[in-house]
Amino acid sequence: MTSWSDGQRDAPAVDRRAPRVIGRRRSRAPKPTWRRLLGVALWTVVVICGAAYATSLAVPLWFQIHQQRILIVTSGSMAPKFDAGDAVVLRAISDESDLKVGQIISFWPTGSDELVTHRIVALRKLPDLRQDEATGNMVPKLDANGERLTKSYVVTKGDANEDADVNATPIGRIRGVQLAVHKGWGWVLQWAGSPQGRAVMLVPPLVALATLELLAMGDARRERRGDPVSRPDSADRRVDELLLD
Repeated sequence: MTSWSDGQRDAPAVDRRAPRVIGRRRSRAPKPTWRRLLGVALWTVVVICGAAYATSLAVPLWFQIHQQRILIVTSGSMAPKFDAGDAVVLRAISDESDLKVGQIISFWPTGSDELVTHRIVALRKLPDLRQDEATGNMVPKLDANGERLTKSYVVTKGDANEDADVNATPIGRIRGVQLAVHKGWGWVLQWAGSPQGRAVMLVPPLVALATLELLAMGDARRERRGDPVSRPDSADRRVDELLLD
């Protein structure tokens, strides 16, 4: 071996090692047309069903935040003002002075837990009654001075009915006063809140997301099989190791 005059080791005349490609980016093969169309269709299902479910939750919440309630009409007793399948927006009353003849209210009739929405046709002050323990009859309540106590009631009637409701309704059984009517909203909200509606809005997007995940896994496997960069030749590796000695 010939040495340089300064005593240093010989410098290699030629670097025979093949240059390494650093940061080489893999080129993805284009997806088939059917695969792209399927992906678009599945994402469309996810977006539409997800938006429908979010809306079904947001609408009642929006009214609740504004101190209002939304009620689904189930009968035609107030036609043509609104019909079955419409949605009525209610505002709770804070005092009986908020009530006026001609207003539409939702209330629980005496002895019933089913909401009714009718129009006020009269306001009444009627005796506040209690049941007599000895006779079992209803008798007026008396105050400390022996005066009869009264209670505020409303007399109601459906616009489509000929007669007023049989029983007057105590103020305390009024749910709220009608503010607005949305035609056809009732059926949509009722369906969205049903088990069938929830299933239609939640099951398809979950299935679509699972299918998209499986397709992505299949795409990744096909790319690994068809990419030569991910499978370097063993002979090339041996040559590189010899050149590096």
